[in-house]
Amino acid sequence: MNNRSLLLILCLFLFGIVNAQQKWTLQQCVEYAISNNISVKQADVQARVDKLTLEQSIMSQYPRVSSQHSTGYQFGRSIDPTSNQFTTNQILFANHSLDAGVDLFNWFSKRNTIEANKLLAQAGSSKFEKAKSDIALNVANAYLAALLNKEQIKVSEVQVNQSSEQVVNIAKQVAEGALPELNLAEMQTQMANDSATLISAKANYKLSLLQLQALLNLDAAAPFDIDSPPVDKIPIEPMADLEPTVVFASALENLPQQKINHLNFLAAQKNLEVAKASMYPTLSIFGGLNTRYANAQRMIARHFEQVNVPVGTVNINGIDYNVMTKMNQPTAFDKYTYFRQLSNNFSQNLGLGLSIPIFNGSAARTNWQKAKLNVEAQQLMKEQDIQTLKQDIYQAYTNVLASLEKFNAAKTATGLAQKTYDYSRKRFEVGLLNPIDLITNQNNLFRSKINMLSAQYDYVFKMKLLEFYKGLGLKL
Repeated sequence: MNNRSLLLILCLFLFGIVNAQQKWTLQQCVEYAISNNISVKQADVQARVDKLTLEQSIMSQYPRVSSQHSTGYQFGRSIDPTSNQFTTNQILFANHSLDAGVDLFNWFSKRNTIEANKLLAQAGSSKFEKAKSDIALNVANAYLAALLNKEQIKVSEVQVNQSSEQVVNIAKQVAEGALPELNLAEMQTQMANDSATLISAKANYKLSLLQLQALLNLDAAAPFDIDSPPVDKIPIEPMADLEPTVVFASALENLPQQKINHLNFLAAQKNLEVAKASMYPTLSIFGGLNTRYANAQRMIARHFEQVNVPVGTVNINGIDYNVMTKMNQPTAFDKYTYFRQLSNNFSQNLGLGLSIPIFNGSAARTNWQKAKLNVEAQQLMKEQDIQTLKQDIYQAYTNVLASLEKFNAAKTATGLAQKTYDYSRKRFEVGLLNPIDLITNQNNLFRSKINMLSAQYDYVFKMKLLEFYKGLGLKL
């Protein structure tokens, strides 16, 4: 192996390491999920199906043209197509036809169908946009959950380090006889508990990464990690700009679900007109070309001459006299070829058709009544989603206020717990505090930090949810 090959392999290896160590930002996760998530792809496929349905309904306005061709043998007692007489001869036949037809007037059924399918195609595009918005929101939620679990690992590591230092210090004092061995056993137990908490935090972080990978449609075995922006550096809109009335008005204009409901309602109205048209007559025009071939007549006369042919007798005075008439008798023949027969048998037809529905088991009227109910159902769904949206926005705003208060309270509690732990540690180091009290204060500080982180991430996510309703997107 030459030096160039070794250099190439080394570059590929280093590239793989760098690529494996790459940390994903929220923006990268969202963009990748939109391109690769299965639910988004399914929405895209359905949108393309709706577009094809629209294109097909537009093409249905043009004339219908079809061509039929058949060939075969007829035998036994059948009709000779050349003489229209019964025969028992075997005959090879071929039939060819070209038919066309177009509706002249059908009470605007096709026009309304096109309009309905156009609206449904627009709704399909909005559903695709909704799928992308939903996956972006789900990814942001999973991303923030993973960040919280990652921060919990950091807090747990600090807790383990503190417990480890205390175990070392107490072990020295026990060796010097300043403290009983019970104190060392209690602190070692605390260190074991802190280690278990750290292991659990790492497992939770791994699980949150797997959930995020599933949303991104990434292989669970692939190396994956996320970037860790400081939670206090995540940009958040001012609360004054996220008043529920303002957010609700913006959501009605920007959220795809509201567009979907409106388009589905309009499409239902058009389909109602389509169902109504099916109860009225349809006027159409049709035409066709036909020809045929049969091998029963293989020859066709080419030249004739007049000959006297007896047609009977007449008796005059007891003597029979022949009665003659002149007839054209063929004297020369040509082959009656396939294409000559097609030309000679060529026929055309043209006409108007009127289809009048009289009785079809009340199917047309029932479909019309169902279409009216569907319009009503779409209107109710539209109103219900608007009501739900308004309720969700006001609830989200209330949750933001509550989560902010909870975060401020948790921050205050963490500061007090930190101060209490610092005093306790100083007292413990000079022998004025027993290990149990120190462990209690240390656990209180740990829980306070975890609660503060959880409250902070909860507040950030609820703010991002309000920003999402307002149509500001998701950015960390």
